[in-house]
Amino acid sequence: MPESVPVRCPVCHRAHRYTAPSYPCACGAPVAPPLDPDAVPVPVGHRAWQEEWVTVRCGHCGHDGEWPRPELGCPCGTVLRIPVAGPRAPAPAALPKSPGRPAFRSVPIRTARDAVTAAVLYLRLLGHEDVRRAHRSPPAGVGLAGRGVLARVDPSSRPATLRDVECLWLTAMTESARCLYFSLAGYAEDARARADALGVPLFLLDPTGVPQPVNGPADALDAGGA
Repeated sequence: MPESVPVRCPVCHRAHRYTAPSYPCACGAPVAPPLDPDAVPVPVGHRAWQEEWVTVRCGHCGHDGEWPRPELGCPCGTVLRIPVAGPRAPAPAALPKSPGRPAFRSVPIRTARDAVTAAVLYLRLLGHEDVRRAHRSPPAGVGLAGRGVLARVDPSSRPATLRDVECLWLTAMTESARCLYFSLAGYAEDARARADALGVPLFLLDPTGVPQPVNGPADALDAGGA
């Protein structure tokens, strides 16, 4: 069961009850960040990408994964960062993985951050465990990078354009990496045609957070994995 701790806002002093969200590990088991009930929550001011993630160990298989750091929004307008305890020790024995790829479990998409989380989870399902935010930011959206892979997550309300697809493909070519595109609003017709010609997998992120393949390269990747 996800952990729940009492939280008091240090700004308005309202009392809350916070329950840690669960995320699916690559092995399929739910993972929730271990909360520190004795630490004081800190209001979020300046944001830095490195501070948005926390390492959490799966109690089922022992894998260390990077997950969004727990936060709570108080009605007074303050966003509180919920303290997390240190990594848990792995379970004494882990059940073996079932053959084949585990079922994909994602997070509902309500914000741009949720869209990035869904893309990260999918890339990990494909075998890219080291995926992080790319050092080179794309012209629009959020860039993700791992060993041998680049991805762009476009959380905007406009369909991705031909130029968007070509820019991602060119960047991947210079880094000798494969590339994937995740969009919330879909793709222009010429962008889809160009992606087919270049072999760029295109995915549509639906509200449940499950990436849906929308072209041939994405179908092949979704069926066969990394």
